[in-house]
Amino acid sequence: MNNNVELCQCKEVQDQVVKNIKESIPDEAVVQKLAELFKVFGDGTRLKIIYALLQKELCVCDICEIVEMSQSSVSHQLRLLKTTGLVKYRKEGKTVFYSLDDEHVNSIFSVGLSHIKHKLNI
Repeated sequence: MNNNVELCQCKEVQDQVVKNIKESIPDEAVVQKLAELFKVFGDGTRLKIIYALLQKELCVCDICEIVEMSQSSVSHQLRLLKTTGLVKYRKEGKTVFYSLDDEHVNSIFSVGLSHIKHKLNI
């Protein structure tokens, strides 16, 4: 794969196109929240947890077994996922069950996974 970036040799800016796009860019607060969201997807353990939760609502103990990590480590990751609005939980007695917060999380993850599989010809 060629990783070089081709640079444009022209010097003419498409003023109206640039103006329209600049005006459509979300405000800085939204851009920062979006950056925080995508940053969460930058960790393999969190991606495994999200993948597991795509399949089924799970208790913390099950998640620990799936990702082969301690409850403390998994709890830390779940806290980050909850803070960014990617997962939610419910209690049933002493058991805490986690699930994806909404269909958007499924969509973001599934499209990303599909893109990677396409690029890897899987």
